[in-house]
Amino acid sequence: MRFSLNRKRFRDLNEQEVLALAISSEEDDAQIYRMYAERLRAEFPKSAAVFDGMAAEEDQHRKRLIDLHQKRFGETIPLIRREHVSGYYARRPVWLIENLGLDRIRAEAAAMEADAERFYLAAAARTSDAETRKLLGDLAAAEAGHQSTADDLAATHLDGDAQAEEDSRAHRQFILTWVQPGLAGLMDGSVSTLAPIFATAFATQDTWTTFLVGLAASVGAGISMGFTEAASDDGELSGRGSPVKRGFASGIMTTVGGLGHALPYLIPDFWTATITAIIVVFVELWAIAWIQNKYMDTPFFRATLQVVLGGALVFAAGVLIGSG
Repeated sequence: MRFSLNRKRFRDLNEQEVLALAISSEEDDAQIYRMYAERLRAEFPKSAAVFDGMAAEEDQHRKRLIDLHQKRFGETIPLIRREHVSGYYARRPVWLIENLGLDRIRAEAAAMEADAERFYLAAAARTSDAETRKLLGDLAAAEAGHQSTADDLAATHLDGDAQAEEDSRAHRQFILTWVQPGLAGLMDGSVSTLAPIFATAFATQDTWTTFLVGLAASVGAGISMGFTEAASDDGELSGRGSPVKRGFASGIMTTVGGLGHALPYLIPDFWTATITAIIVVFVELWAIAWIQNKYMDTPFFRATLQVVLGGALVFAAGVLIGSG
């Protein structure tokens, strides 16, 4: 609450402060676009050129705003930024966006322009002063023009083939960094924990003990798979992306795969818990086969044979061992 009270309301800003706020916002947005361009330059040079052009466009608008400020208010620009103004649209930190892929960065850039345009239009509508209304209207028109400029730059640098190539490369990177290790973890967690969980279940017929064994097996397998994936390949030569991301994807999905059929044993009744767990296993195995078919281009019949048949054999082994 103290932070909110220290922020100034937009309606309390004078015209000079509004202009200073616009200048600092243009500076911030230009820097964000440059960071996007650097993030994309190695893998997606065409998209990087688009963001370079958008940053240059923001610089031109900032220069026009500074010239206007010098004409109306002199050389000294008040130090006011978007975080100083209550209700002003906020930018998400670049580090939250830049590692999320090409499509997300493009979408964030489009949202930046739309936010700025909406804000200035709303601000212009709230003022009765003619000069202030004109100033804010001009800023709204400038932000709308940014989107047109972005479209023109995209048309120049991103023809159909170039955009399709970059989109294909981004999709492949998503598969290599997230889907492939995540799928491997899900398969390992779902299949490898079947035997110990169901062996314990049929050996003890104690649901709580079975749940604890399943929890330990799932978490242990997740930690092991996560560290193994992260340590096995730094991604520099293989192009599979960050080892930390791959490690998290593999470790988390391994744990999830095991917990799926361990959680039903929180049900006190043994047979109710076991039947529920068997249904969960069936859903898990078919989901893995579907993911393999959709993202890894594995023929559905072969994926089904590999996953469902393999899982069924491991399940049967666990039941036989536990019953014996």
